[in-house]
Amino acid sequence: MARYLRLLGALARYGLARELAFRGNLIAKVAVEGLWLAILLIFYLTIFQNTSSVAGWTEDRYLFFVGCYFAMAALVETFFLSNCNEFADLVRSGDLDFLLLKPIDEQFLVTCRSIDWSTAPNVLVGAAVMVVSLWRMHWPFDPLRLGLFVAMFLCGLGLAYGFLLLLTSASVWLVRNQSLYELWWLFSSLMRYPREIFQGRIVTPVGWFFSFVVPAMLVISVPADVMVNALDAKTVGFTAAATVVLLVVSRKVFRLALRRYRSASS
Repeated sequence: MARYLRLLGALARYGLARELAFRGNLIAKVAVEGLWLAILLIFYLTIFQNTSSVAGWTEDRYLFFVGCYFAMAALVETFFLSNCNEFADLVRSGDLDFLLLKPIDEQFLVTCRSIDWSTAPNVLVGAAVMVVSLWRMHWPFDPLRLGLFVAMFLCGLGLAYGFLLLLTSASVWLVRNQSLYELWWLFSSLMRYPREIFQGRIVTPVGWFFSFVVPAMLVISVPADVMVNALDAKTVGFTAAATVVLLVVSRKVFRLALRRYRSASS
């Protein structure tokens, strides 16, 4: 583990040096990300000017949810998304051969080799939104809830990573997996909303499917629920179990995809 942490630190330093070589581009990307969060906040604040709650979520609780989503999305984009997007090109060009020759785990190198520093500040911005929302609701400090939140947040990150890895692995068979990555944007759109909004005869099955069959809606909802809503031990346990299962399955699918890969020299 220490070896991988040192390697991740070296990759992070290299990525930062590369970004700082084009400071104007880095500043522009950071500004765009900040503008995106501002638009999100304005949109939701406008909604709460006309209603006191949305599906049982008050304004302060929903702002905590938005901050949690923004921090989670920033972590995924910083560490994994660009790497996974480039995997299809590596397969198509044969450049994946060079990565497979490295004396390091292939999954780690494929999914973590490049750090996108332009989205890293969004993690702090999302955390700031969460802190402000907790302060506004006069949240009483509870170490149990805080510990569960951290654990569920990491589980949500693991679920998001597992989904991305499964979609990435499909590149070996499909060569171009642009349509599959549209599924990722579908998942990320579902993560943006609490599970409780899917109530009603038509949409309840959709919410149930994306919570317990394809647990995309648990990525943000469960950590936010643990922190600012009532604790649900069954949902917390299911989320932890689903994370382990998805990470194991995605790892096996990725290893299977590598065995099916035909290198540029073959």
